[in-house]
Amino acid sequence: MFRPHLHRTRLFPSAPFPSRPHSNPVSPWLRVQSHGATTHSRNPFSLYVKWSLVAFSGIVTHLWIEKVEFAPESDQNCIQWKHYWTSPGTLKQVNPPSDRITSFDGTPPVERRLETTRSVLDYVLDIALPKESAGLLSPQTVTDILIRRADVSERMGTKEGLTDARYDLQRVWNRLAAKGSLASHVALKLGDLNFRLGDSDSALAWWARCIRTSTESTQTTTLVPVLPTSPPSSPADQRILASALVSLSAFYATSGKLRQAQALEESALTLLGFIRAPSSSSPPQTLHDLYILHRTSLISIHLAEVLYALKNPPTQSIKSLSQAAQSSERVAFALAGLPSTHPKAPGSKIPHPPNTDAPLIPEYSKSVSMKKPAKSLLRDARRSAAEAWNLLGILHEGKGDIQSLKTSLDCYERALGWAGIASNGNGKTGEGTLEVEWQALWRNYGRVRDVLDLHSKTAEGRK
Repeated sequence: MFRPHLHRTRLFPSAPFPSRPHSNPVSPWLRVQSHGATTHSRNPFSLYVKWSLVAFSGIVTHLWIEKVEFAPESDQNCIQWKHYWTSPGTLKQVNPPSDRITSFDGTPPVERRLETTRSVLDYVLDIALPKESAGLLSPQTVTDILIRRADVSERMGTKEGLTDARYDLQRVWNRLAAKGSLASHVALKLGDLNFRLGDSDSALAWWARCIRTSTESTQTTTLVPVLPTSPPSSPADQRILASALVSLSAFYATSGKLRQAQALEESALTLLGFIRAPSSSSPPQTLHDLYILHRTSLISIHLAEVLYALKNPPTQSIKSLSQAAQSSERVAFALAGLPSTHPKAPGSKIPHPPNTDAPLIPEYSKSVSMKKPAKSLLRDARRSAAEAWNLLGILHEGKGDIQSLKTSLDCYERALGWAGIASNGNGKTGEGTLEVEWQALWRNYGRVRDVLDLHSKTAEGRK
């Protein structure tokens, strides 16, 4: 702990300093400090200006947050499609390590800002609950506080945080009437949290409730998710249903229930295919369609892995992965405003090269309600594109012949491009790309490149 240096007077010096008439008994350091104090004390106007600027900057920051960052959406078209674009608890990002607290008991580190936010929300909830009981607050206020606290607890990433998030969302569920988009979203989140906590039965039960609520199904007794025959009409419920299908797909695949996973994924792709995008649409409608398209891409990646695990011909997995890569790239190109075809070769089947630094188009970057979900969707689309191309590279590499190895190298190179790394090694990782993912991609690319280089040198030597 930092301790200030205290200048103490020696009461009984054993060897007093020699006194010289021309010497100053005050040390140079103290002379500087005392001079500065005298200067400030004689110039109160500078202190007034200094603290006025500090106060003014604080007021400006507060007004910016209130009037700009928290400003309500005024575009009626956005309001129509806005519901649960960024529902609490769905934010995912990689946080800088400098914001983390070192743990000494073996638990994962937690960000300081999350700890602080959680403490503030605890305090706010303690104030809100008595006021709600006294009829001084709307019930929705406490519901919103619980949802936000669950979001913060989940983002902490610890088992305790996940357990706290589940508890808060169960309290939210008990406050709802088990209908509406909010109830569907809470059920989805509870399924995901129970899955992460290892409670598979509860996860399935909550996902079943999510699907029933979002599709307004009349089935009330089954605890096993049953897919509807048609998607719901509400855009918000369509997005929630798509996310629930991704969660179910991952659950069955990682639980070893491969046949169930295959059946679910094929039915899910058919179901989501019924959601047709209109020929002309507004930016909110386009963002909704891109969200659905990206979820189909994720399910296609899951299906390719399941088919491979079931010993199906690799061509089936390659077909599914190719569709996933194309869908993810289509989402990323649309959000960043990049052409889907190569500008120098319009007739080529090779699309525009990846650009992880390309920003969002103005329609989304300047929107109050669409900026954050569009940015998150762009990041996720880049990651799923890199994953699909990487798996394609693995399958082509497994064939062993030179032409397949060349195709594999192209796939790995494109995966590196979506991950934010140039094939010459001079690039940098994109947002959301983890170090372990970067190492795996680079190892795959380097391995095939070395094999092809060796083959080329051998062929030249024979000539």
